[in-house]
This record gives sequence, structure tokens and C-alpha cells, in this order.
Amino acid sequence: MPTVLALDVSLSMSRPVFTPDSQGEFQRRHLAVHGINHLLDYMAVSCKLEFTSLVVFSYLWEQLVTFTRDFDSIKSALNKIEIFNKTCIETVLNGIKSLIVEEWSTVTPCQIILITDGNCGIGQGSLKESLQSKTADDKFPLPFPFPCKLHVVCVANPNDPDLQSSLPLYQKLIDMNNEGGEIFIPESNMTMKSVEQMFQKLGETFYAPYFGTIQCGNLKCSVQLLPSPEPLSRKNAAGEDEQIVLNNNLEVCGFLDIADVASPPTISRHLVLPTISKDRGKPADENGSKEGKNGKPAAEEEEELDDGKTPSFTVLLHGSLKVEGMVALTKVGPDWYGIMYSWADSKKKSNLMLAFFYPGMDTMSWLGKLDNLAHVSEFSESPYGEDDSKTPFPVRPGDKRSYAQSCVVWIKPSGLQADLQKVLRHARKLPEKQQQFYKELNRIRRAALAFGFLELMEAMASMLERECTMLPGTAHPSAAMQLSHAANALQNPSAKDVSTTIMPLQTNFSTDD
Repeated sequence: MPTVLALDVSLSMSRPVFTPDSQGEFQRRHLAVHGINHLLDYMAVSCKLEFTSLVVFSYLWEQLVTFTRDFDSIKSALNKIEIFNKTCIETVLNGIKSLIVEEWSTVTPCQIILITDGNCGIGQGSLKESLQSKTADDKFPLPFPFPCKLHVVCVANPNDPDLQSSLPLYQKLIDMNNEGGEIFIPESNMTMKSVEQMFQKLGETFYAPYFGTIQCGNLKCSVQLLPSPEPLSRKNAAGEDEQIVLNNNLEVCGFLDIADVASPPTISRHLVLPTISKDRGKPADENGSKEGKNGKPAAEEEEELDDGKTPSFTVLLHGSLKVEGMVALTKVGPDWYGIMYSWADSKKKSNLMLAFFYPGMDTMSWLGKLDNLAHVSEFSESPYGEDDSKTPFPVRPGDKRSYAQSCVVWIKPSGLQADLQKVLRHARKLPEKQQQFYKELNRIRRAALAFGFLELMEAMASMLERECTMLPGTAHPSAAMQLSHAANALQNPSAKDVSTTIMPLQTNFSTDD
């Protein structure tokens, strides 16, 4: 889940702050930088695979660091920030919107952390004026076109009058985005410690790592999921919203061939990483602390162990799924399932991934209800038949479809262009492809009539006339006659009758000539 750190560098962030827990005078931006560094240290431990970008803003905005996992580069950029003029939050929200759409499209969930001093600006460009003019001008960036949580971190004293007047405006921003978020303010007067605690609370609330256990029979392993999964909301039988929380114990129910699962609908994907268990079943001493074989505390001994030499069930599971071409059906919550599988981002490296289905027992219609699945040995005869290479899924319905072929769909210009190019390919191979030429011609004509796209028929007639004039001298005489006939038929009023069919012109030439 990518994160954008948006730091306010307006003049108000340079106001001095005297902190009793340290000597000297600090500016508010110094406290903000200290808090961001603390948050980055927390993310480096709990969310080390998180992509983070640094953006600074005042009346304009600038991306200082692109999306990266190198948190040290962000820390270095924070030490070089400069102070500019007034605050304009609408400008930076528009800038962040364009950045995320360009980098991650509109389907990737992300988080935006707006770090400011509680001053929304004054006059033109202020947040108050932007929200008031939203009704007249619909160019306000919220809500974002992608799923995004918006957080506002205020480096200000809780009783600051500017902050108290700005809190309703910040909350309105979060409500307008309609994806959740929170406002964070120091619990006491601004000090290094209170700002650090505020960012620590932000990290623990929205960047807490997920640690759980994968269990398959008597085999189990402690794992971490990256990014951390979030609780899911759904409607219950009474029509009320209920929240489904991921279980700490992820239970492998069974295994399926990849061909049986096909491409199921999923809501999120997560990397599965093994974690070192803090107690390896070693006895505790009189003081209750674990002791290793060498007389050292177990915690210190485990740090000395090479992670690559530590046995892990996830390594066995990943290798087995990769070699056998299977997936592991995993129960992750009440009436909530997912699949673990081997995923390769390159030819040399692959990872164990966990994809979550939508909650429910019938998320894959071709498999039926998931609680009805059983081991193949429980069937009187194998559903695969004598040939184990064949798969019984997906199960086709017994009733026949009422249509013989798929309908014509033009969602993008490329689809229409492909159909027209097919007609041209057949036209250039007349008279050998005469039957295919008229079949495709009538198919596109009927689709154009169904959509009311009558201009397409005129364009096709012009296209065929042009193709007729470009025929080489070695072309069959029948080719020019058929192209002229088809062009005239498309321009004839009877061509607008969907029940009629354009038939080939009867000539004295044979296709063998």
C-alpha cells in the first residue's frame, strides 16, 4: 500500500517553539521532520516493503523523493527542505492525485499523510475558501478516484486557536474522501517527545504488522503478511454492516490444481514471509527466561542464527506448490477463504503469496460451495476419469445457450479497428476468402444497426471503394467486382434492414481461375 508524505513548508512552519525537554530554539518544521523520521524508523521495521514518497507544498507543490523503499533517501531529503510562502492544501491534493494515478493507476489502495501546523491558510487558496467554492467549481480533487486513506497530522499545541478552527475543515476533507482516515494532534504541548508519540500512534494504528500462524495438519509456521491485511466490512443477513477480522491462525484446508482454480475474483494479495519464533520450545530458567544451548539467552542466540539455515514450513509449502502446480485453499476467517500459491516476478525468483477471496462460501461458482469440497479419495470413482491430466472444472451447465456465438462488443476503438481490419484482410484475398468476407461484413453491419452507428456503414463503403482502386494489376477480376458490389450494397437503403443479408455477386468467374 503506497504512502505519500505531504509536508507543509509554508512560512507558518518556521514559527519558533521552545521545548522544555531540550536546549535551544526549534521551529515547527524541525519537530515535523523529527516525527517523520520516527515514523520512517517504525515503518522500516514493520513495513519494510512499503513504497513511500515525499512531497512538500506551500502555494505550489514538489515531489522531492519518488516512491521508494529506501527510507534513508527520504531522511536525507528532509534535511534539505526550504521554506516558501502560504499554504494551499487543494494544490497539493491535486498534485498527489496525478502522481498516484500515473504511478499506481486507480486500483491500488494507498495512504496520504498530510503534515501541517494546523493553519489552513488565508485568503485565496486557503482550505476554507476551497471548500466553499467546491459547489460552484467541481474541480476539487476529493474524493480521489482510487481507494485512499487520508490522515492529517498537526504539529501544534492542542489548545491553539488556529488548530481548533481548522479541525472541522480537516475532518470535512476526510469525510469527502469517504475512505477513512484520522486527525492526529499531540496529547500535550509541543515537545520532541509528544510529537514522537503522535507519529508513533499513527504508525501503530495504520502500519501495524500482521503476525500469524499457518497450519496444515501437524505442521505450522509463524508468518508475517505484507502488506498487512485490513478488516473487511460486509452486509449480514439482517442488512447491517459487520466487520470481518482476519484470524491469527491461517488453516490450510486442502490443495487444488491451478487449472481447477482458474482466475478467481480476489480482493487483495499479500506476500507470506516466515518469522523466527521467539521460543523454540526451550525450557525456562528460574527467572522465567529462555536459555539456549550455549548458555546464552535464547533471544540472543536466535539473533546469531542464520535465517537461511532455519527450517521453515513455508519453504516446504512454497516449493511443493511450485513443483506440483497447485494452490493451497486456506481459511482466513469466518466464512472467509483464500489461496496460497507460488508467484514469480522474474524467471529466477518466486515468492509465496496469499490472495483473499470475497467473504462467503460460493466465491468460485464453478467449484460450488467451498465447504462441500472433499479429498478425491472419498469419491467412489475419480471425477477426473481415467486420464488424471483432465480436470472436471469448470462444471458446464446442462442447459444449452440460446445464442450461437458471442455478440459484438466495441468498448474501445481498438476493438472496432480490429473488426474492420479483419474485413480488409479477407477483401485482399478475394475471391478465395469470399465467404468469410461477406460473413464478417454482415456481422459488422448488423452490429452497427443495433448500436445505431449508421455512419459506420458509410465509412465501410468508402473503405471498400478505396480498396477497389488500390487492387494490383495481378488481382483476380472478380475481386474488384465483389468490392464494388459490397460498397454499393452498404449504401443501398435496404442495407438498413437488419433482416436482410448482403449476398455475394454472382459472376461467371470461378475461384479456380
